[in-house]
Amino acid sequence: MKFSESWLRSFVDPACSGDEFTHLLTMAGLEVEEEETVAPAFDRVVVGQVLEVGKHPDADRLNVCRVDVGCGEVLQIVCGAPNAAAGIKVPCALPGAELPGGFRIKVAKVRGVESSGMLCSAKELGIAEEAAGLLLLNSAAPIGEDIRRHLDLDDRLLTLKLTPNRADCLSLEGVAREVAALTGTPTRFTEVAEVEVTIPTTRAVVLDAPEACPRYCGRVIAGVDANAATPLWMSRRLERSGIRPISALVDITNYVMLELGQPLHVFDNTRLEGAIHVRMARAGEKIKLLNEQTLDLQDDVLLIADERRPVAMGGIMGGEESGVTLASTEVFLESAFFAPTAIAGRARRYSFVSDASHRFERGVDFGGTRRALERATGLVLEVCGGQAGPVSEGLAKLPERKEVRLRPARVAKVLGVAFSDERIGELFARLDLPFTRDGDDFIVIPPSYRFDLEIEEDLIEEIARLHGYENIPSVAPQALMSMLPQTERARPLARVRQILADSGYQEVVNFAFVEEGWERDFADNGQLIRLANPIASQLSVMRSTLIGGLIANVATNLKRRQSRMRLFETGRCFFRDAQGGPVAGFRQPWRVTALAYGPALPEQWGCPARNVDFFDVKADLELLLAPRVASFEKAVHPALHPGRSASVSLDGKPIGFVGELHPQWQQKYELPLAPVLFELDLDVIVMATLPQYAEVSRQPPVIRDMAMVVDNALELKQLVDGLAANRPAIVRDISLFDVYVGRGVEAGKKSLAFRIVMQDTQKTLQEVEVDAAMQQLVAYLQKAFAAQRRV
Repeated sequence: MKFSESWLRSFVDPACSGDEFTHLLTMAGLEVEEEETVAPAFDRVVVGQVLEVGKHPDADRLNVCRVDVGCGEVLQIVCGAPNAAAGIKVPCALPGAELPGGFRIKVAKVRGVESSGMLCSAKELGIAEEAAGLLLLNSAAPIGEDIRRHLDLDDRLLTLKLTPNRADCLSLEGVAREVAALTGTPTRFTEVAEVEVTIPTTRAVVLDAPEACPRYCGRVIAGVDANAATPLWMSRRLERSGIRPISALVDITNYVMLELGQPLHVFDNTRLEGAIHVRMARAGEKIKLLNEQTLDLQDDVLLIADERRPVAMGGIMGGEESGVTLASTEVFLESAFFAPTAIAGRARRYSFVSDASHRFERGVDFGGTRRALERATGLVLEVCGGQAGPVSEGLAKLPERKEVRLRPARVAKVLGVAFSDERIGELFARLDLPFTRDGDDFIVIPPSYRFDLEIEEDLIEEIARLHGYENIPSVAPQALMSMLPQTERARPLARVRQILADSGYQEVVNFAFVEEGWERDFADNGQLIRLANPIASQLSVMRSTLIGGLIANVATNLKRRQSRMRLFETGRCFFRDAQGGPVAGFRQPWRVTALAYGPALPEQWGCPARNVDFFDVKADLELLLAPRVASFEKAVHPALHPGRSASVSLDGKPIGFVGELHPQWQQKYELPLAPVLFELDLDVIVMATLPQYAEVSRQPPVIRDMAMVVDNALELKQLVDGLAANRPAIVRDISLFDVYVGRGVEAGKKSLAFRIVMQDTQKTLQEVEVDAAMQQLVAYLQKAFAAQRRV
């Protein structure tokens, strides 16, 4: 919400400086996100009137002007602006003036003609980025008056960062109400009287969707001059609020929206047919909006329609075919209340937002619908002329303002400050919150413009805001405290994060709501959990995997020339589940996902460069699970390369997967290299085994190597698991250290070389014991896998 401070002070003018004013708003919850002056600093620029304009004797495009600046002496100024003419009033920079950018004005000769000043455009004063000529002033501007004072260029522009619940402050009157409540300063709101009806012309209004639009007001205004100029004071206030003036009729609706918070729309009445219907869209309907976007409408979109076609998206934007033009002479002015649930998310669905939808989806004062219509009508008659017809109104059941009970004891408990009944009553009165008493309790009925007051805590927040957050004492809590037990059977989540960080990974935090395409690509999810009101149209479903967010992080970092990334995230994933969990019908397990991209090691001279591979990430995964040992089996996952992926199991139960990103997704998401990643159930990872004592042998180990020839198709895991299950007691470790295929090995076969470590805790092993153990292992492999010993 952007506006000028002077406009706000026309409604309420507390006795405080500009900085105190912005601090007051921020501490009351209306954060002033940005503040700036209308124009940068400059001096010695006054209102001047051009008396004469003559051609420069030595330059075709220059004029010699005689200018009255109110100092008793007429100045001669050389000017090249195309709109320089006798009789106009313009800003004139006097000799000695310093304009924005450090440009100093002095008496100088221009092509041999002396020039004692400079006639200025809006760009040269720093109040516009572009200008086609001199800034023309009102003919009533006092000659010689300082231009900063005349144009109010010392006015400050304030931008409020409002929370979504404070829709009542999306207007100047709303902010003024807040300032009045905070400071006790009286307000000076515009008196809005009913406009005299001078013509009988009406247009019927039919509410076909009363739940979505319980109130719709409109009136015909005939004989308007759409070419009338927007008053300077109005266009200036619009520009300083970030709205570009368009035409008088459109500017008036925007002005009333900013002033009262009620969006309005004006139709060309001659382009409407029959009654106005407020209804939901029908199958196959389309509409072309004022932004020239043609939309295929869904059946949950609210429309304003005549008897033949849709003419506007209710509460969002008007249609091109029914909009006013400079040739319009008869208009239909609309002011309505649309239920927030009927508007929320509809504009974002079609990838745009409007000032109207921004307000209606948060809640607009349904008690001020008629007042806004009368205010806009009065301005139309004042600026564009015309005659007003009677108001046509469709009225259904308006939102019920439910009573909210406030217990003073609860206020003291929540805020830590006791407020007397008189003080609470005073604060409610300043907020214009009507209340009654029920014993010690206050019964408050929120006004129609306060959609945010629904529960007791909302009223407590209002008391805190008006009392002042900085006036609430900070009291250290006092309680009997004890450390929570932490058993050795569980690792804290912080420890899991630390292990990954120590392995070179950086933690990221992504949204739990993701793009629908991510769920299809990375999880093959056919049971999407859709959001009713997504914060952005593309972030429309809840995630069932963390992969999508990490891939997006990689893409973002690649655009910033980062070639090596190690990322991880811990967070909930969301699944539909008939059994349910804490939330009926849904399961929300915690997952940890890590991703490695780019070179295996930072650039260095110690080892040759290579890209990260499956086994690098597998080693990081094994470190994360240590001292527990996981098993890996070849598996297929929709996100991963079919030949470079595996499922991860712990104690015989699957806990996740690891592998290289599928080439299809690597190409789709424009990744030069394939990331390698894993995703595990966090609940299993935080579990830990209790330490168990094992005697450390003081005897020397015996190491033997064994090479076995097996079928090429035989998987190593089968061999290793079989050897581990059938190894003699003295065998401590079996590891593969070489794989050979080629000369000396039969075609279709491969040679696997194992290193066998044997050791006893009580004695030195004898040769006969070692040979027996080796023979037992060889015999097992020959019997189980038809292996042959390679000599």
